[in-house]
Amino acid sequence: MDLGIAGRWALVCAASKGLGLGCAQALASEGANVTIVARGEQALQAAAAQLRALPGAGQVRAVAADIATAEGRAAALAACPQVDILVNNAGGPPPGDFRTWQREDWLRALDANMLAPIALIQASVDAMAARGFGRIVNITSSAVKAPIDILGLSNGARSGLTGFVAGLARSGIAARNVTINNLLPGQFYTDRLRGNFAAVAEREGSSEQDVAARKQAQIPAARFGTPAEFGTACAFLCGAQAGYITGQNLLIDGGAYPGTF
Repeated sequence: MDLGIAGRWALVCAASKGLGLGCAQALASEGANVTIVARGEQALQAAAAQLRALPGAGQVRAVAADIATAEGRAAALAACPQVDILVNNAGGPPPGDFRTWQREDWLRALDANMLAPIALIQASVDAMAARGFGRIVNITSSAVKAPIDILGLSNGARSGLTGFVAGLARSGIAARNVTINNLLPGQFYTDRLRGNFAAVAEREGSSEQDVAARKQAQIPAARFGTPAEFGTACAFLCGAQAGYITGQNLLIDGGAYPGTF
């Protein structure tokens, strides 16, 4: 399917690896021009090289910046001629016991996983509406739907973003062909997942391999997800054909969530 986004400009955050890179790859493969942002220069440039090598890829720009800061967001926006597609993503806050967290821990989580995405939406959504096309996808977490005890910082910050988006997506921008949706990843085999397994293993006194095997056995699909298939779902939500999908939370978890709704 041709998603109808060739030549559009996409800004993809935290895109040097993992799910962000998977989204950037899928968008670039559709002919979109992609500006990728991440903090690590070396990994970022390697990712940019991968994107430029994809058949049919448009322009690729790379900005080494921390999207959780005002300066980082300004640099990212300056590098993207116009934002037709915005993929908000940021590394999740560390796992732990809420009893040990200080106010500064909460503020860092909110800055990265709630306030930064809102600021980028604020900076781009009206121009999208004026042009009559806009696609915003926020990468949150399956923990929004089924909270994970050791990820309290993430549970709180990402749920706050979800609540905000629920209202904005249903405002006047929906009639201007601007959609906002959230992708809720379950267990995808990324550095983040491996870090969570390591934290659980340390707490339990087991091995990371044992934790991974146990978690995988609990997934009906009997495997972890891949960044490539996650990126494909993101690209579809960014496509011209997805204009009637807005304000939704799409859970992608291999069937792990046990509820009916």
